[in-house]
Amino acid sequence: MSEGFSEPYKIVLPDIPSAGVYFFTTDSGMQYEVRFGRKKDDILSATIVFGVINDEFEGEEYVMTNKNEVYHVMATIVNVIQIFRKEHPNVRSYEFTGEPKHGESIDSPTQRIRLYYRYVQRMFDLKDWDVILGKNTITVKRKTRFS
Repeated sequence: MSEGFSEPYKIVLPDIPSAGVYFFTTDSGMQYEVRFGRKKDDILSATIVFGVINDEFEGEEYVMTNKNEVYHVMATIVNVIQIFRKEHPNVRSYEFTGEPKHGESIDSPTQRIRLYYRYVQRMFDLKDWDVILGKNTITVKRKTRFS
């Protein structure tokens, strides 16, 4: 199945929208968590972390598995971010981090960051948001509009 047509998994929403923690389970039984954190020095900026939370990945808290589900997983993460954005319309920046896998250089964007970068345009309307690509981060900031 191509990435353009992948269906998202069913999302388990937080009981309290401000909690910012969402869950979903893939067809292979992998349980994922998508967590939104607020920066201490700027509560209108959020960090987004996600990955498998199954016990078999103990010690690797936010890994993504390669069980031929990546497009479904990413489609689900896009939906989670859209839900969070509707619940929190005043957040003005989001940051994703993609730690290097074993053997990846720290001097260029990681494979994970390149994957996330491809999905940013589905998560954000880029005429209203700037995207800053770093070595292992993507920051998406609301464009300032002056009257």
